[in-house]
Amino acid sequence: MNLLPEGTSIWVPAILILVGIVGIVVPVIPGLLVAVLGVLLWAYETGGTTAWTFFGVCLAIYLVGVVVQFLVPGKKLRQQGVKTSTLFLAVVLGLVGMVVIPVVGFFIGFVGGIFLVEQGRSRNRAQAWARTKHALVAVVTSMGIELCAGVLIAVTWVVGVLATT
Repeated sequence: MNLLPEGTSIWVPAILILVGIVGIVVPVIPGLLVAVLGVLLWAYETGGTTAWTFFGVCLAIYLVGVVVQFLVPGKKLRQQGVKTSTLFLAVVLGLVGMVVIPVVGFFIGFVGGIFLVEQGRSRNRAQAWARTKHALVAVVTSMGIELCAGVLIAVTWVVGVLATT
């Protein structure tokens, strides 16, 4: 059973992978997951051991990327004294900001949330701002790790397409 119209079996997964990579940089959708779903769709449509092997490699890249994306920045944040609860509350405020101010609201709410929570915890503006900067570096690091995983998934998929044609 084909899920895609004839002649689109390469383009729809390619678009999904591209949208996934853009979704990493513009965090509106779960970028890595969308990219892996694009590869899954390609493997399903293509069929065969080779396609499914490449999907398995992409899935492994996805899983490693997700784990590393949380472990590396999380460790740095704990070393700097930023608690997980601070990040959770910052994400909540980021989501509120996204509703109030479209496009940039998430970033304003997230940064403001970290600062407000840390200011409330420490009562020290300089320390709160320092921890906010550390949290922002961690977020950028996390996005970089996710972006590397997304590009690896895309490259692996391209090699898989070439190997199956």
